[in-house]
Amino acid sequence: MTVLTSETRLIGTGIALLPRVNLLPPEIAEKRAFRQIQMGLGAAIVAAVGVVGLLYVSATHGVSAANADMATATSQGTTLQAEAAKYRNVTALYAQAAAAQSQLTVAMGDEVRYSQLLNDLSLSIPTNVWVTSVSFTTGAVPTAGAAATAGAAAGDKIGTFSVTGIGFSHDDVAVWLESISGLKTYTNPYFASSTEGLLGTKKIVNFTSTADVTSKALSGRYTKPVGGR
Repeated sequence: MTVLTSETRLIGTGIALLPRVNLLPPEIAEKRAFRQIQMGLGAAIVAAVGVVGLLYVSATHGVSAANADMATATSQGTTLQAEAAKYRNVTALYAQAAAAQSQLTVAMGDEVRYSQLLNDLSLSIPTNVWVTSVSFTTGAVPTAGAAATAGAAAGDKIGTFSVTGIGFSHDDVAVWLESISGLKTYTNPYFASSTEGLLGTKKIVNFTSTADVTSKALSGRYTKPVGGR
């Protein structure tokens, strides 16, 4: 038996403090302390098991959500593949259109719209000049459609333009050649012959002139991309 104190002390209130005596054997106190430690460890284990359980539930939920997202993505992918299959022939159609456009460019790239050339010519004839005959002779462009496709310079010759006409004087022939040189579809105009004559009693000049037809005379309507782009 252990006696903590044998003295009687007075506290500030004047009440006597009785002696404290521990009558329990030391073994019992040690068992009690050991039991408290066991209870503490048990509570910690229970808490750890609870945390593990919560983590497991959370992980299970995350896996389920991921599986659901994967299933949704797979379904959407299948749907998109089905939609893409509907337009599988579009690429082939574009390829066919491009091939047809290429063939058309080769076949019609050298087209000259003579109706437009004659219209432009009629607007350029001087007042004192009458045209009696017109002829165009076109040669092959180095590569079919190349001049129009590559935007060849105006000086590229693709043919010859010949005119027979009548003027009142040689000066009228010179004015005629100047009017031809002002057109973008011709270059190097010159007269082959210019002779005086009579039309009834009126003095006239009969002339023949030639000029080179340039690549600007090509229509280019078959060398443009489909849709004008």
